[in-house]
Amino acid sequence: MSAEPLGATAGIPPGELAIAQRVRQLQTLIEQSREVSIDGATPNFAIGGSSQAPSGSIAAGVPAQASGSFTAGAPAQAQGSFAAALQAATVADSTPAAPPGTTDASAGSSQYDPLIEQSAARYGLDPAVLHGLIQQESGFDPESQSSAGAAGLTQLMPGTASSLGVANPLNPAESIEGGARYLSQMMERFGGNTEDALAAYNAGPGAVQQYGGIPPYAETQSYVQKVLGYAEAYRQAHATPSPLGVAA
Repeated sequence: MSAEPLGATAGIPPGELAIAQRVRQLQTLIEQSREVSIDGATPNFAIGGSSQAPSGSIAAGVPAQASGSFTAGAPAQAQGSFAAALQAATVADSTPAAPPGTTDASAGSSQYDPLIEQSAARYGLDPAVLHGLIQQESGFDPESQSSAGAAGLTQLMPGTASSLGVANPLNPAESIEGGARYLSQMMERFGGNTEDALAAYNAGPGAVQQYGGIPPYAETQSYVQKVLGYAEAYRQAHATPSPLGVAA
């Protein structure tokens, strides 16, 4: 855009003419300034056929103080939707691991309670029993591995893990899901008898089938009692208090 010639405004008083010319000059300067690069850097990222923001920036126009935040400048509701989708997609991998060698359930179990509750609900199990099984099997150490090759929170053997679709037994979410699924299979096989199902988890279903119940193995008998004891302790610790302290 350019200013009109001086002769194009004949008949306008000199004062008003000067003002009009000044306004046009200012308009011309404003239009020109939009096309001028600042210190040689083009402020419009789309110029040159590229719409990408500069390297290191997530989105063009993000304030410097927001550098490093991929949600800077995004509407609050958009940030919430993205966070929910991200959490749903990565919940299995984002579960924090218990410290290696953990043997006290209070030190590492609570962080896995949501996964235990979800898996137990999916397979119709008592979450307290699943909790007790994990405490007995690994002490809630997700990196636990036995000399026989069992691994993870629920100590799945490689062949069993593979048959259950568990790709990584050391992944807490996969291990809990796989262990819950296998325990549910044992529960179904032995008519819902929890003790027999736990014995089968420890000694194998063949042994339980052979003896018509818990086999006469000291290890297996101790295993079943310990799991049930941990389960009962878990129930008591998570029992809902009655109003005013009155026993239910």
